[in-house]
Amino acid sequence: RWLSSFMEFTGLLSGLFVGIVIGLIARILVPSMQPIGCFVTVLIGVIGGAGGAFVGNAAGWGFWLTFGTQILIATVLVAIVAAAFRKGT
Repeated sequence: RWLSSFMEFTGLLSGLFVGIVIGLIARILVPSMQPIGCFVTVLIGVIGGAGGAFVGNAAGWGFWLTFGTQILIATVLVAIVAAAFRKGT
């Protein structure tokens, strides 16, 4: 029973770590200053990672194509959110 909850915790941590990495890569790829914070970057990375994993698994793609899709989705989200934050200020 405790092993099951530990596995859920490590899955959560690994998802968070992947979200951080994907979010940072996406912010690097967007060629402007983004007025979004660290939390929003991680959130975008997690959303992009989950969306890309869903698309990649549904299409039967391998690791690199799925990873590229995750980064592409997160990059588009960073551009959209950064533009929305800039217009709001």
